[in-house]
Amino acid sequence: MTFDFEKNAAPQSVRITLPVEGMTCASCSARIERQLVKLDGVASASVNLAGETADVSFDPAKLDPAAIKSAIVAAGYSVPERTIELAIEGMTCASCVARVEKAIGQVAGVSAVTVNLGSERAHVTYDAAPLADLVRAVERAGYGASVIEDAQSLGQADDEKVARRLHRDLLNFSAATVLTLPLWVEMVGHLAGFMWMIPAWVQLLLATLVQFGAGARFYGPAYRAVRAGSGNMDLLVVLGTVSAWSLSAWRVAAGLEGYLYFEASATVITLILLGRFLESRAKRGTTGAIRALMKLRPETAQVLSIDGTEVEIPAAQVKVGDVVVIRPGERVAVDGEVIFGETTMDESLLTGESLPVLKRMGDNVTGGAINADGLIRVRATRVGAQSTLAGIIKLIQNAQASKAPVQKLVDKISAIFVPVVVVIALATWGGWWLAGAGWEVGLINAVTVLVIACPCALGLATPTAIMVGTGVAAKHGILIKDAEALENAHAIDTVVFDKTGTLTQGKPQVQAVVAKDFDVDAMLSFAASAQQGSEHPLARAMLNAAQERTLALTPLESFTAHAGRGIEAQAGGKRIVVGRPVLTGPCTDAELQGKADGFEAQGLTVMWVAVDARVLGFIAAGDAPRTGSANAVSALKRLGIRTVMLTGDNASAARVVASGLGIDEVIAEVLPGDKADKVRSLQSAGRVVAMVGDGVNDAPALAQANVGIAMGSGADVAMHTASITLMRSEPALVADAISVSSASLRKIRQNLFWAFFYNVVALPLAAAGMLTPAIAGAAMAFSSVSVVSNSLLLKRWKSGALK
Repeated sequence: MTFDFEKNAAPQSVRITLPVEGMTCASCSARIERQLVKLDGVASASVNLAGETADVSFDPAKLDPAAIKSAIVAAGYSVPERTIELAIEGMTCASCVARVEKAIGQVAGVSAVTVNLGSERAHVTYDAAPLADLVRAVERAGYGASVIEDAQSLGQADDEKVARRLHRDLLNFSAATVLTLPLWVEMVGHLAGFMWMIPAWVQLLLATLVQFGAGARFYGPAYRAVRAGSGNMDLLVVLGTVSAWSLSAWRVAAGLEGYLYFEASATVITLILLGRFLESRAKRGTTGAIRALMKLRPETAQVLSIDGTEVEIPAAQVKVGDVVVIRPGERVAVDGEVIFGETTMDESLLTGESLPVLKRMGDNVTGGAINADGLIRVRATRVGAQSTLAGIIKLIQNAQASKAPVQKLVDKISAIFVPVVVVIALATWGGWWLAGAGWEVGLINAVTVLVIACPCALGLATPTAIMVGTGVAAKHGILIKDAEALENAHAIDTVVFDKTGTLTQGKPQVQAVVAKDFDVDAMLSFAASAQQGSEHPLARAMLNAAQERTLALTPLESFTAHAGRGIEAQAGGKRIVVGRPVLTGPCTDAELQGKADGFEAQGLTVMWVAVDARVLGFIAAGDAPRTGSANAVSALKRLGIRTVMLTGDNASAARVVASGLGIDEVIAEVLPGDKADKVRSLQSAGRVVAMVGDGVNDAPALAQANVGIAMGSGADVAMHTASITLMRSEPALVADAISVSSASLRKIRQNLFWAFFYNVVALPLAAAGMLTPAIAGAAMAFSSVSVVSNSLLLKRWKSGALK
């Protein structure tokens, strides 16, 4: 199978995904989105807080990536540089190197480029340049270029980056803890009745180191938010802690007696640093599925050279057509076709299939699978970015970067959240002051309001659940293309199945050849000759039957396919028609028609054969149901979902198959072009429809359905059209897709409820003076961590496909 990911939002739009650093809460992502959509030429912009990416579709005639980057930077954030390697073809000397370097260096967004003639590689450092622009620049210079996709290296780089961030967060938290510990000891001592007190200047020193040392990470994002005329979580933290620290520092400087609030400001920063550390660790768990996939491909591959010897080369350098040797226990380096040997493959991490899969000569293998027990040779058919593994990774990344419809409401709330909290804090300060409690009491309660508010929980509620949900689905062989499909699938109440290749194995076999006053082998030879121009499963069944009987076939002179009705061909000077009576002409022999009706009553498909306008007889073929089809239908019924079979087969044969599987409704004798209309009719009746198919003729219906589900063994166009792809041809995965969607939506709702409930309850308590700043800091840190941790519980979801 192949994948197409750069699906343009508009006919002439280009899509680019940029990494964004500096976001801390939902207000940040909302602010960046607002800045981006203001740009003339931007069709859509989606910023993912959990994934730290900005996905932008824009018109290249009006806008370039550098302007998009500038808008993000102007909003107060940064777009970090990335590196990539290109394989360059056609270089012969140093002047070629200079020309390629110049061509790439002129692309907007490229900061550095190094080209190596010996390795024929270009190492490019860039930020906002689309990869396609880099490739086109090289091609315009007269050379060839392709992106080298090294999933494992990318995964290691990401892991190292996250590890460094976690280490930095841990050091900050540890330093803050050590400095705040004496202040905690004093506070606990006071609560226990000991009036011991640290000298004021020591408290000032300790709190200052925490405030402006360990807490330095909060000031940059807060300043950028103010400069951009907005607010974020860091701004609330800075306002609250600086207020408490300033009040205490003023008291010390003025030599005033009374309570100091250094332990409050230091404690808040320390607890929030702890929360950020735990949150980062938890967020890393949401991308576990991608990291696991990135590590599947081995670093090296054993490739046969021209003289037949084995040469070990980096897996990224394997080219299409190379023969790769794979020994027992090794991982497959590339997608390819087995040309020697026989073995079984463990594809569990790719498809979710727990049982080893037998691979013989002519079978396809997928990069990342484990060779269990046999030595095989594989001819590479897809490498790098075109491989199935790279496609799966890209699909999951796109899904995790997308936004669910429910997130739009959250974004609107987040956009006004911080200003509202600041207003509440000011009102709290003024209210307590006017009530006679004093401005200092009012200030501390206002600090508590600022600290306890948590837009982070709102911002993380949806994306973290989507990231874990799509990841766990992929682990079980269900590829979900976007968050909208994940959210919509839970509402499905009707599943429409295509029959051939979806509920059945898609490998029909000829069961009977019946003719009246004509030789059956000769009639089968005519039919098979005509079917040489067709790729339909029934055509293959006739060709296989003719081959088994060693019948000679006549070369085709012309061929015409009539969708849903049959085929018409010219062979050996004769006009041959195979298909339904509407195309071949009606059968006038009652005995022959009676036999055909009998086969249809058994669930077989009857194809009539006419030569030179004379109906000779018919061929009956049957396609056995997949072993899991009946269980799949039962699983859907347990979920309260109605099942429908949509097929071009005759009604009698379709009803027999449907009855055996427990299908609720049969819509038969439907032409391929009418399938989408049938789905539309169900939707008009108020049904939320999922369409499950595998063929080219299913694509319109897949697009029309609320959720399109394609079988992984089917046509590429079906998988490109569908919003969900099943990596293995197991109908029971349909119920699993709906189940994981429902589980993900439950987590989203739980997270949003907690985030809203927390803020609705916490803010009034803080304003009423019932909480201290330290307690507020602990509560705020716990709120964000709890949302991410709740999303991670999705990893416990189990597939029911094999139950």
